[in-house]
Amino acid sequence: MIKKILIVDDDEEITLLFTSYLNTQNYEATALNKSSQAIETALAFHPDLFILDLMMPEPDGFKLCRLLRTFPNFAYTPILIVTALGDEDSKAVAFGAGADDYLAKPFPIDKLGERVKNLIEKMNNE
Repeated sequence: MIKKILIVDDDEEITLLFTSYLNTQNYEATALNKSSQAIETALAFHPDLFILDLMMPEPDGFKLCRLLRTFPNFAYTPILIVTALGDEDSKAVAFGAGADDYLAKPFPIDKLGERVKNLIEKMNNE
């Protein structure tokens, strides 16, 4: 069964790159550039994994991560944070908000594939 991934990032180039790459890796990736549409889309799309940017207009990625965790459907859905914020405070806040993994930009695109694969395998083993 093909795993679904919802990418939420306000940078259209990033979402296009991530979506294209993940679709070539046999995932069904879809992207949003407005975090305000994330909950509604997630409830309709039923993703197996989220990829969230932190620095977005309301809600920012920290708030969106916390909000997703309040929905029973997404309480255990893996959340990968992909952001330019590489500082330890941002990482700590993201993990405190419910993130499962954290990847600081820039990085080689295959690193994204590795992290996604690991999170999905971990979820399947639990």
